[in-house]
Amino acid sequence: MSVSVKICGINSREAAEAVLKAGADFGGLVFFPRSPRHLTLEHGRLLAQQLRSRVRVVTLLVEPDDAMVDDIMAAIAPDFIQLHGNETPERAGAIGFRARRPIIKALAVAEAADVARAHAYQDAADYILFDAKADGSATRPGGWGAAFDWKLVSGTTFKKPFGLAGGLTADNVARAIATSGATFVDASSGVEDAPGKKSPEKIAAFVLAARNAQYTHVRGDV
Repeated sequence: MSVSVKICGINSREAAEAVLKAGADFGGLVFFPRSPRHLTLEHGRLLAQQLRSRVRVVTLLVEPDDAMVDDIMAAIAPDFIQLHGNETPERAGAIGFRARRPIIKALAVAEAADVARAHAYQDAADYILFDAKADGSATRPGGWGAAFDWKLVSGTTFKKPFGLAGGLTADNVARAIATSGATFVDASSGVEDAPGKKSPEKIAAFVLAARNAQYTHVRGDV
């Protein structure tokens, strides 16, 4: 089993360098004004230049219109687009077609019915990302440090690879992988000292823990 690692919410040169040094597979850039990790297009462009060719660059968007998609492609030219809002399967597919990029579709999970929604996206998205559902007072759909019950996705079969986000840290990522069978993991708040402030030490520890979990999961020791 090969487990990929994504660090999301990169918002400084120091954080980008920490992600590269740790050996993550994906680096996520957030374009959503209500997030403490939000970037301007120019800041995102500079960080993407720093990351490019060493990790796969992912832009996180929330219900973008066509103009936003075009602006992201012109300024950032990401390798993947992650959709983290209430995009329908049809809209997710249309964005992927317009951008000519693979789509990571995030789905909020609190119960089994939320996991079942993933089947509707399997022709529109290239990857499914299960994240913890935010409560009704939340101002953004993710990045709160909350986890969901990983057993909800255990044993579930999808046509596309799926990953986990939400409350993942170096301390729990091995258990998350072993429980769910996810093929990639995504951390943001779990590798921060404060909202929007990435910790190089926590990034390194998370990537190492995920790599070790990959090894032990293959051997069946977790």
